[in-house]
Amino acid sequence: MRLDGQRESDEIEDRRDDDDGGGGGGGGGGGAGFAFGGAHLGVGTVVLALLGGWLLGVNPLTLLGLLGGGGGHAAAPAPARPAAHAGPHVPRSAEDEARKHFVAKILASTEDVWTAEFQASGGTYRKPVLVLFRGATPTACGQGQAAMGPFYCPGDQKVYIDLGFYDTLRDRLGAPGDFAQAYVIAHEVGHHVQNLMGISAKVDRKRRQLDKAGSNALSVRLELQADCLAGVWGHHAQAERQLLEQGDLEEAINAATQIGDDTLQRHAQGTVVPESFTHGSSAQRVAWFRKGFETGQVAACNTFER
Repeated sequence: MRLDGQRESDEIEDRRDDDDGGGGGGGGGGGAGFAFGGAHLGVGTVVLALLGGWLLGVNPLTLLGLLGGGGGHAAAPAPARPAAHAGPHVPRSAEDEARKHFVAKILASTEDVWTAEFQASGGTYRKPVLVLFRGATPTACGQGQAAMGPFYCPGDQKVYIDLGFYDTLRDRLGAPGDFAQAYVIAHEVGHHVQNLMGISAKVDRKRRQLDKAGSNALSVRLELQADCLAGVWGHHAQAERQLLEQGDLEEAINAATQIGDDTLQRHAQGTVVPESFTHGSSAQRVAWFRKGFETGQVAACNTFER
């Protein structure tokens, strides 16, 4: 990606030196945990994650994050306690700092695109905060863990990421490249856009009226829409700033492929169980990202009527 000279977002909250990394204390001290995408994880999903972790060498909780709904919606949001301070300083590598500047530039690009899109429709875009952390951190959706992968919490309108996830994305999930990394951020910002538009709340209300299969189906549609919205961002970022280089689009498509439910299930257990999908198949994720990227139109991302 061509990011030289691009501005960095001011909406970065760096908690990497806080002493919460050991995972102690939940957000608010209660027992509330994450119920990804607004749905509780079933036993089958947990078993699948354990198998996947063993076969792929990935922490099972990382796969729970990918299989269970990376939007990070909480079943029972807990109030976030203030971040701790005065923890031991962990030296940061040059790669770590470069990643921080990278995500700050990607977040700034999403701000520019979505501010313009909301203004064009007569609305106002409220920027999300992107939280960098190590290990664990309190959120308005409960205690966030690095093993969940990147996630969005609607309770505090923040995107959370432990930058070590990019190592997992590259080394364990087979999705290297800077545009693959940008796609991850853009997908989570897509959940923020859904939240601002009231889509997430409507879906959560509807899911509470459905059985597990129906709830999973709605979760898939919500996640596919976030993929499409990530594509919309990519379209406008390219049209307005020419950020993409040769091969970048293929990196994002490969990332969408590698984290499709069917691909993860096939690697983990050798079989595919479509009724347990929460994010969509690889083909679906690629198709919806492409639709957003090719059209650049939010209206093209109505995954609920197709």
